[in-house]
Parts: sequence; C-alpha cells; structure tokens
Amino acid sequence: MSVLVTGGAGFIGSNFVLDWLAASDELVINLDKLTYAGNTENLQSLQGDPRHVFVPGDFGDSALVANLLAKHQPRAVINFAAESHVDRSIHGPEDFIQTNIVGTFHLLEAVRAYWGGLQDSARQDFRLLHVSTDEVYGSLAKDDPAFTETHRYEPNSPYSASKAASDHLVRAYHHTYGLPVLTTNCSNNYGPYHFPEKLIPLMIVNALAGKPLPVYGDGQQIRDWLYVKDHCSAIRRVLEAGRVGEVYNIGGWNEKPNLEIVHTVCALLDELRARTDGKSYREQITYVTDRPGHDRRYAIDASKIERELGWKPAETFETGIRKTVLWYLDNQSWVANVQSGAYREWVEKNYAGRAA
Repeated sequence: MSVLVTGGAGFIGSNFVLDWLAASDELVINLDKLTYAGNTENLQSLQGDPRHVFVPGDFGDSALVANLLAKHQPRAVINFAAESHVDRSIHGPEDFIQTNIVGTFHLLEAVRAYWGGLQDSARQDFRLLHVSTDEVYGSLAKDDPAFTETHRYEPNSPYSASKAASDHLVRAYHHTYGLPVLTTNCSNNYGPYHFPEKLIPLMIVNALAGKPLPVYGDGQQIRDWLYVKDHCSAIRRVLEAGRVGEVYNIGGWNEKPNLEIVHTVCALLDELRARTDGKSYREQITYVTDRPGHDRRYAIDASKIERELGWKPAETFETGIRKTVLWYLDNQSWVANVQSGAYREWVEKNYAGRAA
C-alpha cells in the first residue's frame, strides 16, 4: 500500500510526511516542485528510508503524475501543492493562477484517469484529499459567527481566489465524474519548518537578528491559529473516515489578533533567549502600512470534524507556540540555509515603502 503526497517538501506537507512515517510503514511517494518554499532539508531525517520516495516535479505535470500513479498504485492522493502566500499573490498573481487552478486541474485529470482504471475494492477505497484554506470564505466582522463548511465563498486576494477556484474544481469532479474526493479548509498554521516570510517565523527570525518586527496596520487582524501537527492529525483522520464529497473545516479554536501573537513571541524570546542589553524584543516592533485588501478576521468553526470524526486539536496556543519558538532556537542552521539571496530580495521588496 502507498499514498502519493503532492507538495510534501513544503511547510505543512513535510510535517505531514514526517508524522505519517512516524506512525505508519506505508510507502509515501512525495512529489514536490521545490520552489522557494519547498525544502528537502525538511525531510533530511528520512534520507535512506525506503518508505519515502522523493520525486522532484510539478503536480501539474499530468504525464509525470500518471506515471507515478501507474507505477506505485497509491490508495490515496493528498494534495498540499499550492502557492500560498497572500503578499506574493499581490505582487505576482499569475503564478497562483497557474499553480493553484491550472495545476489542480491537471492533477484532477490524471487522478480521474487512474481511478477510472482501478478495479473493485481498490476503486471503492481510493480517495483524493484536497487541502485548502479558510481564506476562501472571505473576511468576518468582529462579532460574526465563525466560518462553517456551508459559508459562502468570498475570496478577497488573488491567493484566496485561486484556492477557491481549485476547491470548486475538486467539488465539480466529484459531482460530475464521481471522483471520491475530500476537502479540508484549515486556519493559519504555525510550527516547525515554516518558511520565514509568514508572521510567526518572521518575528522569531527578525527578533534574533536585531531587525524590526513589522506589524501591518494596527495589528488587530484576527486569525485562528492551528499547530501544524494538529492539522496533520486531522488530515489523517479525514482520510481515514471522512465522508466522500464532504468538506471539513480544521481549526485550532485560537482566535487571536496579530499584535498579541507578536507580543507572545517576544515574551517567549525574552524568557528563552534574552537580548544582551536586557531590553524586551517588543522594542523592535514597528508598525508598517497595511497590505492591500487585508482581511480583518478569519475564524473557523471546527465542530463538524469533532462531531463526525472525533477530532479536536491536542495543542493549546500556549503549548504550541512555545514548541515552535524552541524549534526555531534549536534549528538556527535550518533558518540560515533557507534565507537565500532570493528570500532576502523578496522581504526587501515586500516591505519596501511600508515605513510607519
């Protein structure tokens, strides 16, 4: 038995592969294009492990995917592959259209052909699990109820619009062709191997480097925070027992404004790796111009997955964020290696002109 994971060298994908092989001996075929956020160093502990087959390549390459499916005969495909950073989608939306929409279409076509050729129980048991985001639902006012699986789609960025389109394609392939799909929409993930352009790792990395901690606008944008390993356990549970064609929201029940997140990171660093001058890292906080169309609040109602599948997060935000900060402190070489020239150029481009 085997599973095919697309995007398995990225942040969430690599955590999923590592957690999967920590709990199972089932073969993982790991397909990743290795763009800026894909990093084989995330998978270094699996070097030489026969249960892990890494294939560099594009999940939108139908011929490559078809060959992998024919060769390994996986019982499931778990699709993490995506362009996923809102700021990057604002600067360059075309990559998001090509990857998240066109790439998903090509994957669906390859998987549909493979599934159509399966026999009896293999065809009955096969699943395609598509990993998506809460951002497809748009933005919430302060007192609005949290997103449920039936909330209307109102994406507000090129990123979220491209993911919404991919979700609709997955749904259409189920209803039109009968393809046995599952979709998950998660809230903001954090944890080990997070590329340091996102809020939490950026704050940790900049704080330790003595750089400003850029906070968009007033810092009161609210997100629901989900520890990545909780997300991985939820995906395993949905793959195991989710109802075909259904959508499951995955959240951490941790709604917090961005500024509170930054303050928490600073407090942990003050405790665990104090500044040499004795001052708090909070003194490095700098308020910068908000990004265009910044959604004010996301909130996930994760009661369906708990009610139907018995899943709920194991980590509180307090336990998860401490584990995350400790991981970055203990893995400074990983941070240094991912901070290539291209990454530094990107950070400079994104924050140029955003002075307080």
